[in-house]
Amino acid sequence: MKLVILSGLSGSGKSVALHTLEDLGYYCIDNLPLFLLKDLVAGLHKAPDNGFSNTAVGIDARTSPRALSQLAELIADARAQGIDCRVMFIDADTDTLKRRFSETRRRHPLTSGDRSLDEAIRLERRLLEAIGRCAEIRIDTTHTNVHELRDLVRAHLVGSDSPKVSILLQSFGFKHGVPRDVDFIFDMRCLPNPHWQPGLRPLTGLDRPVVEFLDASAEVREMRDDMRTFFDRWIPRFETDGRSYLTIAIGCTGGQHRSVYMTEALRHHFEQAGHKVLVRHRELP
Repeated sequence: MKLVILSGLSGSGKSVALHTLEDLGYYCIDNLPLFLLKDLVAGLHKAPDNGFSNTAVGIDARTSPRALSQLAELIADARAQGIDCRVMFIDADTDTLKRRFSETRRRHPLTSGDRSLDEAIRLERRLLEAIGRCAEIRIDTTHTNVHELRDLVRAHLVGSDSPKVSILLQSFGFKHGVPRDVDFIFDMRCLPNPHWQPGLRPLTGLDRPVVEFLDASAEVREMRDDMRTFFDRWIPRFETDGRSYLTIAIGCTGGQHRSVYMTEALRHHFEQAGHKVLVRHRELP
């Protein structure tokens, strides 16, 4: 029996995530008052075969602060009753949230006559701190579209009973900012840069000439082999510890060449080892 508690900032993609869970076969309840969660858990425990074996509950900032402060206790109680309870928190940076509200012309649920959008977002972050601290799954949608968000939700939850950990690989450019909520960040800026080769500059790490250029470098091969060795040694430890997913970010200066190349090299390695792998190249169109 599984229970997903879904929360996050307004405008971050909670509705998309909840709809994705519904598509995955979860019975979804949106905006459930948190004081009713204990009754829901009790009902799920008493009637495990009532058609609600996979249930998802959406919680927003309108829940009382006192109820939010008791969330960790409610989660522990659910797990003590044999329910696989996970908390998923969806977030995005403030500028992105403000832009989304401006584009959609939607009203933030916490805005009022004397509270601006910026103030409402800050208040919401403060109110949801308790849920954020309980979250095992955090997804930052600052640079993520709705299709990628759906893939991320599926990657975190589908096949999580498999002994093999699921892996999200993400390439990025340091000059565009470091991704948040990742388990590992690797820096490829010490490797030879195809950007300085006139014929390679307009290409990416997905193109054969760039791959051949980087494959020819002993430093690149050493970095690739060291990363493979590191993960081959330590991923089984994470699996033994019960981890179902890992997020690995690989960066270079612009996120076009070296990070993309290394991400694809690791994708091939992990897939050969039988892992479920999801790849995102953040800076590529």
